[in-house]
Amino acid sequence: MADKKPLKTHKYHIPSKYRDYFTGNLALLLNADVPVQEALSSLQETSKYKPLNNALEQMKRDIDEGLPLWQAMKRAGVASDQTLSLVQLGEQSGRLIDNLHVAARQEEKQRVFRAKVRSAMLYPAFVLSLTLLVGIGVAWFLLPKLSVTFTQLNVTLPWISQIFINLGVFLKDNGVWAVPSFLTLLVLIGYVLFALPQTKHVGQALLFKIPGVSRLLHEVEVARFGYLMGTLLQAGLTVTQSLQSLEDATSLRPYKKLYRHLYESFEEGYSFRATLPKYPSGRRLIPAPVQQMVIAGERSGSLPETLENVGRIYEEKADISTQNLEAVLEPILLIMVWIGVMGVAVAVILPIYSLVGGLGVQ
Repeated sequence: MADKKPLKTHKYHIPSKYRDYFTGNLALLLNADVPVQEALSSLQETSKYKPLNNALEQMKRDIDEGLPLWQAMKRAGVASDQTLSLVQLGEQSGRLIDNLHVAARQEEKQRVFRAKVRSAMLYPAFVLSLTLLVGIGVAWFLLPKLSVTFTQLNVTLPWISQIFINLGVFLKDNGVWAVPSFLTLLVLIGYVLFALPQTKHVGQALLFKIPGVSRLLHEVEVARFGYLMGTLLQAGLTVTQSLQSLEDATSLRPYKKLYRHLYESFEEGYSFRATLPKYPSGRRLIPAPVQQMVIAGERSGSLPETLENVGRIYEEKADISTQNLEAVLEPILLIMVWIGVMGVAVAVILPIYSLVGGLGVQ
C-alpha cells in the first residue's frame, strides 16, 4: 500500500472572542455526550465567522485521519498554547471536558485582562487626541489671520509669538500635506512603540513610567500570574508547563523574562523559595506579600489554591485601579492641556499688549 500523502493544513489566526466561543461551546457539547465530529459540525452551523468555519472543517478532516483533538486544534490555530496543553493533558488523563471548561474560563480571563488595560488607556488617548486636533485647527485657521493683522500694524512679535505665527503660516501654505503626514507619523510612532514585536518593549517601558498606568499593569499581570498558573496547576499541568504558558500569555517583556527565569530555575530543580526572592527587580514585579504567599503555599502543598487566591485579590485591585485611573491621570492631562492653551494665549496676547502699550505712549 502506498504511503498516505501528508495532510494539507493552514494555521488560521482566530481572534480571542471566537476562540472563547469555540472552547466554551465545545466543552458544553462534549459534556452533553455529543461526539467530537458532530460537535464541530454544530459549531460550524452556528458560527458566522468564515475563518473559524474553515478551521473547524480542517479539524474534522484531521480527526478523521486519526489525529487527537489537541493536535487538530494546534494545526488549525484555534486555541492558545495553554489551552492546547490543557486539552492534551485532558485527553491523556480522561478529563477532557473538565479541562476544556478550565480553558474556556482562562480564555475569558485573558480577554478581560486585556480589556482592562485597553479601557484604562482609552480616556487619556481620547483627551490627548482631541487636544491635538483642536490645536491643529487653531494653528491652521486662526493664527494666519492674526499674522496678517500684526503685519499690517507693524507689531514687533516676541519670540514665542513668532514661533506660533510661523507655524500658522506654514500650515496655511502646506497644511494639506503637512497635517496628514504629521498624523501618519504619529500613527507610525505608535505602531513602532506599542505594536512592532522588535520595539514594543520601549513603549511598555514608557507606560511603566506613567503614574496609575504602571500600577494597573502590575496588578493585571499579578492577577494573571495567580489565576492562570493556579488553574493550570489545578488542571494537572506541571509548574514548568504552567510557567511556559504564562510566558506565552503575557506581552510585557519584564514579566516574560521573569517567567523564563523561573522556568529555567525549576528545570534545574530549584523552587519558588530559592528563586523568586533573588530575582533582580522581583519585588517590583511580584510584590513581597505575594511572594510570601506563594512560598508558603509551596511549602504547605496548597500552591494552586494560594495562587488562585492571589489572582482573585489582584483582580479586585485591578478593578479599583481601573476605576481610579481617570482621577489619577486627570491632573497630568490638565497640565498638558493648560500648557498648550497658555502657549497659544501668550503668543496672541503679548503682541496685543505691546500694541496697546505703544498706543498709550503716543
